[in-house]
Amino acid sequence: MTVTTPEPADVRVDLEPEHAEIVSATLPLIGANIDAITSEFYRRLFTNHPELLRNLFNRGNQAQGAQQRALAASIATFAKHLVDPDLPHPAALLSRIGHKHASLGVTAEQYPIVHDNLFAAIVAVLGADTVTPEVAAAWDRVFWIMADTLIALERNLYDEAGVEPGDVYRRLRVVGRVDDPSGAVLVTVRAAEPVNFLPGQYVSVGVTLPDGARQLRQYSLVSVAGATDLTFAVKPVEATAAQPAGEVSNWIRDNVCVGDLLDVTLPFGDLHTDDLSTGPVMLISAGIGITPMIGILEHLAAERPDAHVRVLHADRSDTAHPLRERQRELVDALPEASLDIWYEDGVTAGMPGVHAGLLDLDGIELPVEPQIYLCGGAGFVDAVRGQLAARGVPAERVHCELFAPNDWLLD
Repeated sequence: MTVTTPEPADVRVDLEPEHAEIVSATLPLIGANIDAITSEFYRRLFTNHPELLRNLFNRGNQAQGAQQRALAASIATFAKHLVDPDLPHPAALLSRIGHKHASLGVTAEQYPIVHDNLFAAIVAVLGADTVTPEVAAAWDRVFWIMADTLIALERNLYDEAGVEPGDVYRRLRVVGRVDDPSGAVLVTVRAAEPVNFLPGQYVSVGVTLPDGARQLRQYSLVSVAGATDLTFAVKPVEATAAQPAGEVSNWIRDNVCVGDLLDVTLPFGDLHTDDLSTGPVMLISAGIGITPMIGILEHLAAERPDAHVRVLHADRSDTAHPLRERQRELVDALPEASLDIWYEDGVTAGMPGVHAGLLDLDGIELPVEPQIYLCGGAGFVDAVRGQLAARGVPAERVHCELFAPNDWLLD
């Protein structure tokens, strides 16, 4: 099983020169107004199709504007790559979006809805005098090249999964629940047949909330592929001044019991862990970003117990550290593995392998030519990538995951 990504030819062959010229000329104007355009787009989309906000889109991301910013960035980035052949191919952008769309059951029939509301928003913000038929035609071409590429990628993902497009949800029974000391909840569901997936992949979980909305969230799998039982980890999120409470995660914590039924998708995700078969591995995480790393460790313990593995994790404290005991058990099960931990509160500093403060690669021996997997908040990921670059690690060896709508920006 390998991760599907688009080839460069998929996105550059059909943008006509006259369209490229218009897109290049209008990119600054679109860029200057992209936030207003995307806000107007989502306003129109959810007015015309309120069921999408209730049953598909993440209401928390919408409330914070995260989804709007992600859409704006993806459109602008894709357009720049179409008109400038010297820029790197946006494979990471397309792959991340495609896998997330597949995990939500998105189908080709939904793209015209997006198109119609998006172009109505462009005209509403910029005016019909600015969005001439020629300008509209050029940007229409950009949209459909991007959309057709995503539709093809998603169709391939569905084909590889052996299902019809969008048919990814299964109603599975909860057969286990473990409340981790950190506050995370480990939920195990049972499928009718063994499920194969790559370590580090995730499932979408759908729940019906008290107001009747069916909301969906992705959670990393922390079990071994090829079994009927799938375990995923959920971190409840309390409301702060910067973010609303986690609707789905908190509902799962408060309500899910053994014997319940949950809507769970087939696994998706493009962390590129098909590179785990040979060579040394380095796993770097912070907070709940540990979950795909636990999935990788489970895989290595089962399939490559002789692998040379360097594990680094950062957290606020030992009590906040999710799956701390399981991480240690898995590292101990791998003879060539080592574990270093950083706690901001510094309480347990001085214990073997435990450091105070923020994760710091100074003094940490890096394996030779490792495959590095990195997951955590945006600030953490950026800081660690900078440290790795300073140590001479090539960017292509660093595979990132960020639990956010625009995580493709990390690649």
